Amino acid sequence: MTPLEGLAVFAAGVGAGGINTAVGSGTLITFPVLLATGLPPVTATVSNALGLIPGNISGAFGYREELRGQRRRILKLGVGALLGGLTGATLLLALPATAFERIVPVMVGLALVLVAFQPLIGKFLRGRRARTGVPARSDGDPLLFTGMTLASVYGGYFAAAQGIIYVAVMGTFLDESLQRL
Repeated sequence: MTPLEGLAVFAAGVGAGGINTAVGSGTLITFPVLLATGLPPVTATVSNALGLIPGNISGAFGYREELRGQRRRILKLGVGALLGGLTGATLLLALPATAFERIVPVMVGLALVLVAFQPLIGKFLRGRRARTGVPARSDGDPLLFTGMTLASVYGGYFAAAQGIIYVAVMGTFLDESLQRL
């Protein structure tokens, strides 16, 4: 890697860290930069995911007020995230690199569909709860756990836009502000 490429990776990482803390999807900046430096796609996605960990930790620290009172939810969904993430990472390492190149565009497409339709799905679920008189559960429901686990499989395999997918899934099943999600 040349010094100019190293500078580009550093700049993309700093920018993506800030974007991830605010709204997510910073990986959509860093992943192409890593590919442009000549890294193979699987190496680029692993490097990318590991490189964004410090930003995620600092983001969680910065949002600690919004996280108050969510310990039970975090622990419950954390189990699904851990299992899903390990499954995705195992698939990434076990499948051939050619599979990654074929699977990732489909995964990104599915993620975009989920994000695009999340407001409609959330509106439908809120309307159904209003009609039936059943309030939203504070920890979501089994579909939230399943959705978060599947989103974590995606994230373990290809981390790009995982935060946005998490927000879309949680926004569908939880009546919380964006900051709390």
